[in-house]
Amino acid sequence: MSQPLSHIRVLDLTRVLAGPWAAQNLADLGAEVIKVERPGGGDDTRSWGPPWRRDGEGKEIRDSAYFLSVNRGKKSVTLDISRPEGQRIARALAEKSDVLIENYKVGALSRYGLGYEDIRASHPGIIYCSVTGYGQDGPLASRPGYDFVFQGMGGLMSITGERDDRPGGGPMKVSIAVTDVLTGMYASLAITAALAHRQSSGVGQHIDMALLDTIVAFGANQILSYWCSDKVPVRVGNAHPNIVPYEAFPARDGHIILAVGNDAQFAAFCKVAGRPDLAADPRFRANSDRVMNRAILVPTVREIMATRTKQQWTDALEAAGVPCGPINNYAEVFENEQVLHRGLRVDIPHALGSVPTVASPMRFSETPVEYKLPPPRLGEHTRKVLSEVLAMKDSELDALSSQGVI
Repeated sequence: MSQPLSHIRVLDLTRVLAGPWAAQNLADLGAEVIKVERPGGGDDTRSWGPPWRRDGEGKEIRDSAYFLSVNRGKKSVTLDISRPEGQRIARALAEKSDVLIENYKVGALSRYGLGYEDIRASHPGIIYCSVTGYGQDGPLASRPGYDFVFQGMGGLMSITGERDDRPGGGPMKVSIAVTDVLTGMYASLAITAALAHRQSSGVGQHIDMALLDTIVAFGANQILSYWCSDKVPVRVGNAHPNIVPYEAFPARDGHIILAVGNDAQFAAFCKVAGRPDLAADPRFRANSDRVMNRAILVPTVREIMATRTKQQWTDALEAAGVPCGPINNYAEVFENEQVLHRGLRVDIPHALGSVPTVASPMRFSETPVEYKLPPPRLGEHTRKVLSEVLAMKDSELDALSSQGVI
């Protein structure tokens, strides 16, 4: 069955996380993604281990778990674009592609004749997506960018972590590189939108994705709260600034999240807890009252939650329609019956042993995501792609290989 982007070819000149994440999303949707890597080393994240990939006999293959997580569905072509012949081949591949994604520093690819204007001159329909830290213009555009820096600079760490007046309080980053992942997600959306525009207009365009822009946009609900109240949001730990009780509480055997989203749910919680008096108390009757009296209510809820196990609370609260859930580690996540039912682990067959991958959350009724290609070995598809896409002959490929261009 044809997938949504099975007619699209993507030239992926990215490495590490944000760009590869975008390209992997497009591969999941059926696009042919050609990942260009440095001969000998490849994407930086190939060496970001351990842990490493293992073959069917348990032997380590020196491709990191990090690399495997964002490069399924791609073909790896090694190419030295610092050399004229490598640049010529890269331009030829770009001219045969619908989309080019890159995450070099601003202006770097123009030095190789691979900037947007260079490619556009011979291929005006190209969708060219640049992913950088600060964007293509502005006083900081030339700076390199890293997720951790943007979590701080973009405001996220000012609201993430325990309150400053509590033990362990202070700024805390999200343990997943959320700025990179979100930028990759926005980039894939922007690319598909640009493809739709090109289909109706015939016109390509340049997409300028910045990690700083993305993480600021991610904070929109907190930012609007600030703009509407003139109160700068602060860290509240696992609590919610606008809803109470809505945080993690210690149960008898671990922690459970109680997410009371409205007054009816609060009344239901109080009934399950054997404390209907709390729902009738004017200090707690409405959510706005509970927010104002958080310091009184939350310690009481904490005492109540500590009297039962996670499972006891989960069973009772779910039956009453009160949102809740345990805090799972990743081993427990993949033991969960819903996770198992949804098939969120997929093992992609490979000659050297299957490769595990986390399934795409995109579910289509007519064009389901397929997992045909595992994350590629470095240069695994170089000769095949160059011969099929550019009609290069074996003798030419042999010469390029001996010269270290591919």
